[in-house]
Amino acid sequence: MATTSTSDTEHHLLAAANDANASAAASAAGGGEVDADNETLTPLEQEVLDEYARLLGNLNHMSTLLADLAANPSAEILDALRGLERKTSLVFTLLKASVYSIVLNTQIREEDGGGAGGEGGMGGGGGGGFGDSRGSVM
Repeated sequence: MATTSTSDTEHHLLAAANDANASAAASAAGGGEVDADNETLTPLEQEVLDEYARLLGNLNHMSTLLADLAANPSAEILDALRGLERKTSLVFTLLKASVYSIVLNTQIREEDGGGAGGEGGMGGGGGGGFGDSRGSVM
């Protein structure tokens, strides 16, 4: 599947290079500005075409590798993704606990600050745990 489009693309690229050579040769013969002994493409133009051909080969190789990986996922990748999933869920749980703790401490400070006339500092009672004086958790 990829090799058919690869060869078609390579043929198109080579045909474009040949067309460029032919048109350069025709303009050189008709215009008289370029000697017949000189190449039909400038070295820069040839270098650009070579780079495009190399790029095409690299992209086709990468496409083939990606198609193989997509068809047959390796055990290493799957294991690494499972480990990453576990770590991500752990981080999410810790983040939720931290946010809950911050919200709870803020509520406790507001309750203590409102009733005691604003003592300052971190608040006088409780805090630091999961749950408040009413016994609710999350």
